[in-house]
Amino acid sequence: MNNETILAGIIGLLLGVIIATFGVTYAVNKDHNGMMSQMMSMHSGSSMSMDQMVAGLQGKTSDAFDEAFISEMIDHHQGAIDMANLAKQNAKHDEIKKLADDIVSAQSKEIDMMQTWQRDWGYSSSSTGSHDMMNMMQ
Repeated sequence: MNNETILAGIIGLLLGVIIATFGVTYAVNKDHNGMMSQMMSMHSGSSMSMDQMVAGLQGKTSDAFDEAFISEMIDHHQGAIDMANLAKQNAKHDEIKKLADDIVSAQSKEIDMMQTWQRDWGYSSSSTGSHDMMNMMQ
């Protein structure tokens, strides 16, 4: 074998490793994002984006607006709690973990307040069923 053949083989091997690394990284990150989307949709029963939530409020007024707003906000807050609980378990920095604790505390109180309003005002309950489960896990 001559030096050019060996060099071409090494370059090919290195390119293969680089391409494989990028491919695996993309697949892992894509799967992680997919899992996050699934987790976010688990609590809300849908995979609505923030834009879709806002669009769903357009044209509503009075009780119809209030009922839809509360329902969407409960789902939104539950998503924040779900993400914060992941941060409490997986974050490296204590500042993130402290922020996550604060988020869980604040968002849980607001969810409880909005659920009370739903009951008091005769609105249908939010589709969020995981809030109670998350409180039990804390």
